[in-house]
Amino acid sequence: MRQWLGYALLYLCLAFVALFQIFPLIWLFLFSLKDNAEIFSGSPFALPSDPQFGNYLTVWEGGIGLYFFNSVWITGLAIVLTVLFASMATFAITRMNWKLNKLVLGLFMVGLMIPIHSALIPLFSMFLSVNLIDNPMSIVITYTAYNLPITMMILLGFYYTLPREIEEAAIIDGCSIHRLFFRIILPITTPIMSTTVIINMIYNWNEFVFVNTFISSDQYKTLTVGIQNFIGQYMTDWGAIGATLIISVLPVMIAFFFFSNKVVEGISSSAVKG
Repeated sequence: MRQWLGYALLYLCLAFVALFQIFPLIWLFLFSLKDNAEIFSGSPFALPSDPQFGNYLTVWEGGIGLYFFNSVWITGLAIVLTVLFASMATFAITRMNWKLNKLVLGLFMVGLMIPIHSALIPLFSMFLSVNLIDNPMSIVITYTAYNLPITMMILLGFYYTLPREIEEAAIIDGCSIHRLFFRIILPITTPIMSTTVIINMIYNWNEFVFVNTFISSDQYKTLTVGIQNFIGQYMTDWGAIGATLIISVLPVMIAFFFFSNKVVEGISSSAVKG
């Protein structure tokens, strides 16, 4: 009886925490179905009296589809480059013997200590000199560079646990270093790579400062910056902003829902050495 009460109390607490975390999403969805008059005159927790599903049509006609597409391909390309380069660098540092591997690793880790805002002016000046201002490649390059250190730090623990016998057997069979990496090491590291993909996706998808600084044309803006189009000097369509936020949150939630087990598996596998 005591054990049953303990489990009941535990699940009750977990249910309360889950409800506490889900409630903002429910509130945001209800917010997106209201017009300005209902938002400011009624209770913020009340159900919409006349659901304004047209808010989603309004944001789509306002260019949200283009912003969504930009977020998808910029985020996807930056993730591919970051994970690939980080995997290559981690493989070279942890699995290959050369004199400066510790120094190179330290240089990568220094990137974790560089605040984003302190690099805005140097990056802007550099991209301006090479004509990459108002070019989406400036965002891709910045995302890739800034996410390399944290991605490598996550990969390091997993790479150190890989048995040397696998590589030795492959090399004895005539496998080259490039084939060893792409055909053997990368497939083995799929669980931890899923973790890095989710972390990179959350950062890239929600990033605002770099896009707002380097991009000025509407055709290259992402969702986080494009939402400003619904904020006017004299009038702001808050229902449309709520609809935009719902659209921007959905991809991250869907990705995490499908990859949550891989994330837990990757974190646990990289935390245990030996």
